[in-house]
Amino acid sequence: MNPFPREAPVFRSVLFQVAFWLWSVVMNLAWLPALLLPPRATVIGQTVWAKGVMTLLRWIVGTRVEIRGRTHLPSGPVIVASKHQSAWDTIIFHIVTDDPAIVMKRELMWIPVYGWYCLKTRMIAIDRGSGPKALRGLIGAAETAVKSGRPIVIFPQGTRVAPGTKAPYLPGAAALYNKLQVPVVPVALNSGVFWPRRSWRRRQGTIVLEFLPAIPPGLDRRFFARRLEDTLERESQRLVDEARRG
Repeated sequence: MNPFPREAPVFRSVLFQVAFWLWSVVMNLAWLPALLLPPRATVIGQTVWAKGVMTLLRWIVGTRVEIRGRTHLPSGPVIVASKHQSAWDTIIFHIVTDDPAIVMKRELMWIPVYGWYCLKTRMIAIDRGSGPKALRGLIGAAETAVKSGRPIVIFPQGTRVAPGTKAPYLPGAAALYNKLQVPVVPVALNSGVFWPRRSWRRRQGTIVLEFLPAIPPGLDRRFFARRLEDTLERESQRLVDEARRG
């Protein structure tokens, strides 16, 4: 078994990085008038931007995207709990979910223009250094999103974790599950193989994101937390192994 799929030629990785940033700058500036319109206009812009990134990734690098298990994603309020291996993960949910309320660190809201769009589309910003206060803020914002019928996207480990690396699961996903009483759909993926954390090199192949069967509300909180972690780790490793087999 090869340890990784083939890296794209250096010039393709560089070209993608340049194209990615140019596309992002163009979209951020071109969509500024949408900030004066209802949030849906900004949501559309985020989707257009994300689709453009995926197109550039396919055309320039030769990396495709496969989405599996869409039927496991119910309509209406739901918590989408995703493994987080790459910056790619924060982009794709603008395509595979409708008007997501993505849980993100508060510092991202301070980025000029980008942060304005996140505020406009009512993303859920948390201050990870404020302890119980952050958890209360997370739950309050999530309750508002659920009342609006929006899917909540959370990365239970709170940060990118490279394939094969261990990191603890934070209490946020379990707290939302316990309080909101809506289904939780685990999401496994192998994006870290192709769009590595803290690296500009890209790899060719197919990134797979898989929606897994929903965990129904009403389970014991600790049992839920163990089930979610076991599922995400096992299924994501399966997809990583699949990618490495080529």
